[in-house]
Amino acid sequence: MDDNKKGKTAKNLSRRDALALLGTAGAGALLNSLGSPIAAAALPQEPGFPLMIAGERAELRITVVNPRTLRISVLPVQKDGSVLEVKASAELVERNWPEPAEKIRTLGRPQPRGQFRGQSIPFGDLQVRVLPEPLTIFVQGRRGRIIPRLRFDADDASVSFDRGVAPAYGLGEGGPQFDRGGQDYPMRNGQGMGLDVLGARMPIPWVVGGIGWGLFFHRPYGTFDLRDRAGRFIPSAGESALPLDFFLVTSEDPADIFKEYAQLTGFQQLPPIWSLGYQQSHRTLTSPEEILTEAKTFREKRLPCDVLIYLGTGFCPSGWNTGHGSFTFNEKVFPDPENMIGDLHKENFRFVPHVVLKARRLHGEISDSGAATQDPEDIANYWATHLKVFEMGTDGWWPDEGDWLPAEDRLLRNQMYWDGPIASRPNVRPYALHRNGYAGIQRYGWLWSGDIESTWRTLEAQIAVGINTGLSGMPFWGTDTGGFVTTPELTGELYARWFQFSSFCPLFRSHGRTWKLRLPWGWNTGEYGPEELGGYRGDAGLPAKSELHNPEVEPICRKYLNLRYQLMPYLYSVVKEASETGMPIMRALWLHYPDDSRSVECSNEYLWGRDILVAPVTEKGAPHKRVYLPPGTWYDFWTGEKAEGATTVERPIDLATLPLYVRAGAIVPLGPVKQYTTEKSNEAVVFHVYPGADGQFDLYEDDGTSFDYKKGKFTVLRAAWNDAQRQFRLSHTGGEPPSGGRKFAVRMAGAKTQRAVTFDGKEGTLQL
Repeated sequence: MDDNKKGKTAKNLSRRDALALLGTAGAGALLNSLGSPIAAAALPQEPGFPLMIAGERAELRITVVNPRTLRISVLPVQKDGSVLEVKASAELVERNWPEPAEKIRTLGRPQPRGQFRGQSIPFGDLQVRVLPEPLTIFVQGRRGRIIPRLRFDADDASVSFDRGVAPAYGLGEGGPQFDRGGQDYPMRNGQGMGLDVLGARMPIPWVVGGIGWGLFFHRPYGTFDLRDRAGRFIPSAGESALPLDFFLVTSEDPADIFKEYAQLTGFQQLPPIWSLGYQQSHRTLTSPEEILTEAKTFREKRLPCDVLIYLGTGFCPSGWNTGHGSFTFNEKVFPDPENMIGDLHKENFRFVPHVVLKARRLHGEISDSGAATQDPEDIANYWATHLKVFEMGTDGWWPDEGDWLPAEDRLLRNQMYWDGPIASRPNVRPYALHRNGYAGIQRYGWLWSGDIESTWRTLEAQIAVGINTGLSGMPFWGTDTGGFVTTPELTGELYARWFQFSSFCPLFRSHGRTWKLRLPWGWNTGEYGPEELGGYRGDAGLPAKSELHNPEVEPICRKYLNLRYQLMPYLYSVVKEASETGMPIMRALWLHYPDDSRSVECSNEYLWGRDILVAPVTEKGAPHKRVYLPPGTWYDFWTGEKAEGATTVERPIDLATLPLYVRAGAIVPLGPVKQYTTEKSNEAVVFHVYPGADGQFDLYEDDGTSFDYKKGKFTVLRAAWNDAQRQFRLSHTGGEPPSGGRKFAVRMAGAKTQRAVTFDGKEGTLQL
């Protein structure tokens, strides 16, 4: 034994020395058989020293949640020997957690240096290894891969982890993009000051490594310092460092990682199908006639649209209500609100008003009663203020502000806009578009990226923001199309390019100051409409007047509106897949090409579902777009031309062209053009087959608005392609079989003709 340590006692032993002594009583107990969980009271009662973290006696627990997820908890030990457990929280879904595989709170007798080699416990097909100095836990694969090594700092309870050289993703919305490495990320929420390129921050303490791991820090709140190759989670100053509770997820398949995260924080809800249609936002309103005229113009011009959103008075001089926090209609523009909402419904528009939160904290539940209903910060009281407007026919909500709320209050507010509407309309799927939230928001609503400026640089940045938001477990995301604060850069060209990008975002919505320029026809009227630039400095300003006579923009908007609605059978099926798997809708190339280094690092293009590659144009006046195609064969969506992947192609473009590619083996269903998502049509859905590999696609259908799908009222049809036999097969694989003879068509990529198919519920094949 080291002579310098011979005489140390529990009183003067340093934390570092104490950690070095993790031995017979500690490591031996910790590393016993996984099949025999050990209660703390059953630990060997040898003389030793307590495990000390952040100045507190602590108990380390390791829980094998399943073969891919490990829960690691460091809990404070009270004076009476009891452990302060981790409190239940809204961000974790309720479940019966397994008993800890191991518990340890006592460090054993000193051992000669160099003799402790550590032992391991099974974790699926991996091994969890624990070493004492410094206290270290790491997961080792069968081939020796370490994912990742976790080191505990006894002084401040921070946790270091090896990031490796691959990018780090996730951490919520906002902040420096795309690879999160090289920066630190305080878990601060809210909109930045002044004009913003990246938008609002909605932090989520979930970081994902491109080599196959994820870490979700459930407690406490803190900062992720990723400036070095060894990342570090540091509990926030002012927060108690213990209990420390986090999850390690590891898999070589990225899809497994996101399914595990969804099992922890909740799977995405299936939203109403109309929320996937185009949403048009309004700001300063002049009259009831203007409101109804805007709606009729969409239908007369045959520009598809599902949702009309109205800003409240306060952020504009004349909105739908009388001021911030008000639920009283502005009589100047909504003199008879119930009938006006009814008129919009007759034209098959959904009505969504903007609401501003004034409370500084929130608590409680929708079901609260008695004195709680008189507390303006109680959820039951706050939801009750919405009811009069809701009962007039409101279809959804746009909750704004609330940046100041703590994380648990933000999530409680998200939940209110799900539970509240269901309490009144039990069989109608709710809709709410949030600016704030937290881990678990995907169970309740949508998110937009906040107030961003109208510049090319902002458009480019939003691609990476959207990808990382999806990698943070939140798939329902989008931007203010065209940007929020108008600048001289907001020309018809920039708006058209942004509109194309938004047509391939889950949220397809136009909004911003000088709002008439956010209408599809707004760039050829010769007028700005309400300018709304007061109070903004920096880059804020108007485009040249000459820009308001651009006849190209409206046809381009129509082209991508029509395409969005034609792709609705594909998109709705992808959204259903997301609700079952936790996979994003807007997917980083890494998710499907983890072994391709260029895909792992790609931040300026993405996959729309599994099959369609989207490469938004973010350069003014660009004559071409350089597009990286992952390994495999790809088809140009517009021309049908084939290209081999694992390389960059240079795609010539004009203003009307957004480069889109479809992978070989894909089957993409396209429906008819509709003016709103639930419009009835007798036109056939056409399965577009992209040969060169086998493939399949599950077409999911239900009524689009109710929860009846949970009772089995849905249909899944599987379209499959056998490339060697050139055979297309259609079969019923889930839910209710289609009634009668259902008409479809099949078209090979690049072909000008298609083959009709009538499906009667029995498996059928077609030779192509």
